[in-house]
Amino acid sequence: MQTAVHAAFGPLLRRWRTLRGLSQEKLAFAAEISARHLSFLETGRSGPSREMVLVLAGALDVPLREQNELLQAAGYAAVFRESALEAPELVMIKKALDHLLDAHEPHAAIVVNGAWDVHRMNRAAMRLFGWALGGRVPPPEVATNAMKALLHPDGLRNVVVGWERLAAGLIWRTRRELAKSPDARVEKLVNEIVSYPGVPAGIGSAVDEMFAGQPFVQVHLRRDGTDLRFFTTLTSLGTPLDLTAQEVRIESYFPADPATERWVREGLD
Repeated sequence: MQTAVHAAFGPLLRRWRTLRGLSQEKLAFAAEISARHLSFLETGRSGPSREMVLVLAGALDVPLREQNELLQAAGYAAVFRESALEAPELVMIKKALDHLLDAHEPHAAIVVNGAWDVHRMNRAAMRLFGWALGGRVPPPEVATNAMKALLHPDGLRNVVVGWERLAAGLIWRTRRELAKSPDARVEKLVNEIVSYPGVPAGIGSAVDEMFAGQPFVQVHLRRDGTDLRFFTTLTSLGTPLDLTAQEVRIESYFPADPATERWVREGLD
């Protein structure tokens, strides 16, 4: 049993080291252990202590969810819990998110997790997406995920100008993130999106310089002769020791032209 556990941990550790582009010598130096010890851990000849798993995970900058996987692969219980955003222990996180959403008015902002599931949104976001949908009600599984809502045929796709280029850029960026930090939930999401009707084969395998070089995403919406242009940014809450708190992000929408700014300001009346 112990050998099987070691065999599970070693390849996973080596995978993360490779993803981070570190040699055994460099990782061993960062973790303050010998390269020989690290080699034994990767081959399964030695088993790590619980503390050693966390030290190596920290040196590799492994996200909390995947740190739990490393611990379990080494035969230990997961230590980082995943709390509901409404849980009492996350009350301060919830207050911070609500404050940030309110402060972003009259501009739209939504709270998403690492798999782009929507946890909450401000009034401006409700107004924007209500306008974009034009009275349509998308399926719940589409409406509750930001990526699906933007690219699904029953979501906002028909009002997104140049949606194929936007989809290609989002999928390309997401795959780049997956290459650095694998996440089964996000991989499943990407596979679902590329299977949507009308999505070109091979989308997101390459991307033009506009997406490769810019620090934000541009979204152009058009409905009933009205054009709204936004750029979006993502903000995280730092490094809390809870899966939900670490993965939660705020996607903020900012007007990209004067006409959109005027439309946004009209929502104050």
